Amino acid sequence: MPVKILSVDDEQDMEILLTQYFRKKIKKREYEFAFAHNGVEALQMILAHPDFDIILSDINMPEMDGLTLLTKINEMRNPALKCIMVSAYGDMENIRTAMNRGAFDFTTKPINLEDMECTIEKAIEQIAFIKNAQKEHTQLKSIQSDLKVAREIQQTILPKKFPPFPELDTFDIYASMDAAAYVGGDFYDFFLIDHDRLGFVVADVSGKGIPAAIFMAISRTVIRAIALNENSASMCMKRSNHLLCRESVNDMFVTAFYGILNIRSGLVTYCNAGHNPPVLIRKEEAEASFLPLTNDLILGAIHDTVFHEKELILHPGDSLFLYTDGVTEAMNYLKEPYGNARLLENCQLMKTCHPHEMVKRITDSVSNFAAGTIQSDDITLLSILYKG
Repeated sequence: MPVKILSVDDEQDMEILLTQYFRKKIKKREYEFAFAHNGVEALQMILAHPDFDIILSDINMPEMDGLTLLTKINEMRNPALKCIMVSAYGDMENIRTAMNRGAFDFTTKPINLEDMECTIEKAIEQIAFIKNAQKEHTQLKSIQSDLKVAREIQQTILPKKFPPFPELDTFDIYASMDAAAYVGGDFYDFFLIDHDRLGFVVADVSGKGIPAAIFMAISRTVIRAIALNENSASMCMKRSNHLLCRESVNDMFVTAFYGILNIRSGLVTYCNAGHNPPVLIRKEEAEASFLPLTNDLILGAIHDTVFHEKELILHPGDSLFLYTDGVTEAMNYLKEPYGNARLLENCQLMKTCHPHEMVKRITDSVSNFAAGTIQSDDITLLSILYKG
């Protein structure tokens, strides 16, 4: 596309001078000139054709002078439109006023066409830079808009109805996921496998951003689909690992804790695939503790891995608290981590809280601890209270 230049001058000789001097560039369609003879005419042309790149404007003209035209152009707030002012040699007061009002540059009469050509080329460089920045800004806004939609979609695939099973009175459950960016790689899930068993998951995908969010959606779908048809927690992880190894790109993996709660007896069978150990909070015990690990590997890394499971019994009033490492690795301004000990202590202090309150208070505790710092990782929490 040619650079579009509007020359505004009440002297007819200017049109002849410019078209003759720049004839080669005009012929090659590098430059395209238009001409106006006063500020009013120029303003009408600019409004009718807002794709002008450069305005070459005389200062002293009838009907509307160049300084007034410059003010009108500035009101259009188009940073890619550059004004080069033309005035008599020695008219420094008007030239200074023009520069103060935002003119890109100036040249003096009698016109030095070589100097004017250099000034135009300099303006073209600035215009190209600004247009490229505007293009990148538009692309960034488009990406941000897409990310907001992606965040909404990601949130919709996680259970959001609480209480999720109001007809069941043997347990309470609550969960939340707070992504560090627009979208995250953490997820939680829970579902009834049958009338007696509840499956529950907390997981953390490696990496950040959109790739992690996509792999998160895949992982959540795979684990849920298998869990609904698999009685064993360890076999669910084994089969999930097999599928995720096939779907993994760029060596992505996911840590996951999967448990099955018998809502009638309180029996929990679980498998921990490289994830942070949940906190066990006993109603009748003085201190909270971490569940023993099953010493299993992450999902999506190695085919044909054998997974294991362990059991425990929840008594009425006992609860489990699941989380991702965005909690324990949250840093304060002194670069100190929130840590395991602080988590255990706070879980014990909140042992009488219902799941919703437990999740909220731990979230607030982490937020207050890391106040003044930027959240660097997703934070996902899930709390289950067994009522018997």
